[in-house]
Order: sequence, then C-alpha cells, then structure tokens
Amino acid sequence: MPRTRALVLLALLAGSSLTGCKPVGDLAAGTGAQPAATAAPPVAPAEARARLAQLKIAVRGTIDGYSRDKFPHWDKVDGACDTREEVLKRDGEDVTTDAQCAPKSGTWVSPYDGETWHKASDVDIDHLVPLGQAWLSGAKAWTQERREQFANDLVRPQLHAVTDNLNEQKGDKAPDQWKPPLVSYWCTYATDWIVVKADYGLTITVPEKTALETMLQRC
Repeated sequence: MPRTRALVLLALLAGSSLTGCKPVGDLAAGTGAQPAATAAPPVAPAEARARLAQLKIAVRGTIDGYSRDKFPHWDKVDGACDTREEVLKRDGEDVTTDAQCAPKSGTWVSPYDGETWHKASDVDIDHLVPLGQAWLSGAKAWTQERREQFANDLVRPQLHAVTDNLNEQKGDKAPDQWKPPLVSYWCTYATDWIVVKADYGLTITVPEKTALETMLQRC
C-alpha cells in the first residue's frame, strides 16, 4: 500500500477554511515555495459529513474558457524535484531517483483500483478534484496564483499516484459521474473530495452531493 499519510494536522488547520482557501506556506504569498510532500491525515466521516452539509449547492458551470495552462503545474518543491516527483516519492515504496529527481525504480499501489506498478510511467498524478471540475465549480473566478496553489497542493489530500488509464478515464468528472472501481476506497475518496472542495470554497451540485453521501455510507 502507499506510505501512510503523515500526521500534519497542524498544517491542515493552518491552511484550511470551510468557506475558502487560506494561504498555505509561502506559495500564497507569491514566492512559489511549496511545503514538503506530506499529505494531510484522513478526516473522520462525521467531520466530512459536517463539511459536506456546509458546501454551497450550485448548478454545474460550463467548461468555457478552461485550459490546463491556467493551473500552472508542476512547481519545483525541493531542489530538482517538482510536485509530481514529490508525490511519486511520497506514494511509492523503495523509490530511487536520478540526479534530476526522476524516479528510476520503485513500487506504487494505486488506491483507486489496488493495482501494483513497478514503473513510474504506469502511474499518473491525479488531481483528486480535477482542474476542469474546479474551474466549473468556482476556480474560473480565482487568480492564477490561487489556481497554481490548487494544482500543486501537497498539504490537502488533492494529489495521488494512480493507475494511468484510470486517471484518463476519470478526466474532469465529479463523483456522480465517476467513482474509483475499488469500492473499499469510496469512503476515503469522498472524505478527501469534501475536504478539498470545502477548503477551496468550491461548489457542488445536488447529484454530486448525493453521490458523496452514498460513498460516505461505506465508512
């Protein structure tokens, strides 16, 4: 299984809000710095349900004007390592890298389907709340700086190493449109989705909320 999430509750609380996204480290101040690749601990189902109840319901927006270029990624994090490479190191086991921080070997278990991979090229770094989904649920109105923070967020449970074809299959879909095939992961997927949307002040639709409530029943 991927490495156990580090307990960085203090960092999560310092950078989160139920109504919007507060600055995280130096990135929000415009320096481009990123925190270490230590993901936030899972949120308890009861807390996730409370946060879900507070999310704003809105009609799903349109993808008009969206471009991945409006969410700059992957930022440099530590020396030669960028955000993508940091997640590969964090989520893998026995990961070795070259001088440019590119993974040369390791083992990755995709949480979405439980499949094990031994080549970094077989996994993608998934934005849990996809960039396009964020765009149509509020990120269209953000500054580019805030979109960059969202696309490189190593504090919230937003970035995961997963089987590459599942990432392609998921695309920009919300939970009412796509769920991980590994049903035992639905609880974690739903709580993580709620945390990210709540912390960034993104909206949800009625079908999306219903899907999340169904997934939380697996907790």
